[in-house]
Amino acid sequence: MLAIFKKEISSFFSSIIAYVVVSIFLIANGIFLWILPDSNIFDFGYANLNSLFELAPWVFMFLIPAVTMRSFAEERKNGTLEIILTKPLSDYHIIIGKYLAGLTLVIISILPTLIYYYTVYFLASPVGNIDTGGIIGSYIGLFFLASIYVSIGIFASSLNDNQIISFIIALFICFFFYVLIDLIRGLFLISPIDPVLQFLSISTHYSSISRGIIDSRDIIYFISFNAIFIVLTKMITERRKW
Repeated sequence: MLAIFKKEISSFFSSIIAYVVVSIFLIANGIFLWILPDSNIFDFGYANLNSLFELAPWVFMFLIPAVTMRSFAEERKNGTLEIILTKPLSDYHIIIGKYLAGLTLVIISILPTLIYYYTVYFLASPVGNIDTGGIIGSYIGLFFLASIYVSIGIFASSLNDNQIISFIIALFICFFFYVLIDLIRGLFLISPIDPVLQFLSISTHYSSISRGIIDSRDIIYFISFNAIFIVLTKMITERRKW
């Protein structure tokens, strides 16, 4: 697993992928936080990072599938996946190695935004008058949300050899669980399936943690969701061996 992880990380940073992902994420959020009217901190009048945590899931919804689309699709297209599968590694070691590499790149892109926190901290009046607990909760929620996007992206990449198709599939699944489920809930104000839809909604659990309340039910949801897509990827990879 460690060998796969190192290989993926090396692949990310030996190409332009990692630098583009980190740059786009930081630039997009920086523009919304500090430049655009109505959304920037100075016009908003409150020392918080709400704009960052509202925009980040949307930016990641496009960037993470773009990163993960090559995980299995490129390996299969180049014929290197068969070589990897002959190594003394289990399918889970390969999948989790790729998953952790994608998640590491996400963490690297999030870390520089801590500068935004310290800037807002000193801009507050008085200094430090910000909801630190809420911000910590939002970072935890963003990490878990991104982890789901990564697991979905890895799964989509295992489905076929075409990276573009993998990107579109991953984007649709992320959009479905983050946006469409809530839209469907809105169509049925009173429905016996509403609790199920609410439970499946990524945004519901993300919003819950972002309030600074670390609920075990939300943590279990995110971990379970990741586990499901990793297991599905294992099933697809195992099936495509034959």
